[in-house]
Amino acid sequence: MSQVPETIFSKIIRREIPADIVYEDELAIAFRDISPQAPIHILVIPKKVIPRLSESAADDQALLGHLLKVVQQIAAQEKLDKGFRVVINNGEDGGQTVDHLHLHLLGGRSLGWPPG
Repeated sequence: MSQVPETIFSKIIRREIPADIVYEDELAIAFRDISPQAPIHILVIPKKVIPRLSESAADDQALLGHLLKVVQQIAAQEKLDKGFRVVINNGEDGGQTVDHLHLHLLGGRSLGWPPG
């Protein structure tokens, strides 16, 4: 079995690095991004380390669905009733910079398309 890489997110989960946490349950944690790309930019991550979406397993299906329900709950909490965007970067070409699956919840302004 390969060693799971240590990431900044692992340290946030263990409370070794401070974060502005807006949600937490037994499966996931969500916190405000330190370099926001929109007025509201929250990262939702599973506590289970999955390096990227393309490396998730069949038995991760319920967890992946849970992450989207967490996004829905946070969007309501943040009053993003005019709309929001959810982004998952996967791999180097996808713009992923931390090898721990995370969902970006972006909102609070009109978001253009295409995204970049």
